[in-house]
Amino acid sequence: MLAHPYTNMLYVPTVGHFLGGIDVYDQEETLGEALWELDPNSGDREKIIREYIVPHHAYLSYRHKFVLVNTLKNALNDKDFDFSIFFDIGTDSHTAPAWDALEIETPRSFFEDIFRISSEIWMSDLSKAAQEDASMW
Repeated sequence: MLAHPYTNMLYVPTVGHFLGGIDVYDQEETLGEALWELDPNSGDREKIIREYIVPHHAYLSYRHKFVLVNTLKNALNDKDFDFSIFFDIGTDSHTAPAWDALEIETPRSFFEDIFRISSEIWMSDLSKAAQEDASMW
């Protein structure tokens, strides 16, 4: 069983976990201000992913990164998967992505870019985990 870092709870990430690095809840005046200067629908998207999204997961082991990326890969393989739900800001939630679903022109392509860039940056970690038997984690 692969436990969530620093706990004994099973690690079961969702696609939404990738957006933790752009969660501005209670950080509107710091992280929010920095992110709102960027356009997630332009060339800024790569900067957002490389400087905010991927580094947010630096604490994850190579195995955790592998599971997280595969979760996203499986979602991307489902042509009917609704990626816009991860940009919803719930009134009773303690999370708030920097941009809501209406501000992201193509949520699927945003996550495709996350997949591409995280796979590139974590290539050696993902390769290492792929060589292991995940059922032994």
